[in-house]
Amino acid sequence: MKITQLSVFLENKPGRLQEILRILAGASINLQTLTIAEVTDFGILRLIVDRPDDAYQALKAEHVTCSRTEVLAVALDDSPGALYRLMEAFSKRELNVEYMYAYANPAQASSIMIFRFDNLDAAQTALLEEGIQLVPRSEIHDK
Repeated sequence: MKITQLSVFLENKPGRLQEILRILAGASINLQTLTIAEVTDFGILRLIVDRPDDAYQALKAEHVTCSRTEVLAVALDDSPGALYRLMEAFSKRELNVEYMYAYANPAQASSIMIFRFDNLDAAQTALLEEGIQLVPRSEIHDK
């Protein structure tokens, strides 16, 4: 149920994000969602794409510093308090969220949140035991 996220190191300067997007477009990679965490001189671009292995190879071929990380995609009811209840389940199980971001998927009736935990295997087990719906890899990645 884990999905692959690409993390790309970006210098904080004009055109750098555009260059990454050009590489991915040239490889016919479809972006599912992305987020950027930045500091003064650089940022980390986190991407969920349809074909993560192909995207990784395309970026590496262009000498882009990137890595692959496993994350969990959690289906979340689109209702008030849904995220709060999810965080309560994490707290009850003492799961530490390293970061999270939203994934807008119009094919889904629910919202999707991407989570990175300090212990991904324990988090996956705990979420399944809590009856929390994880989004299967097949619904996000083509391969």
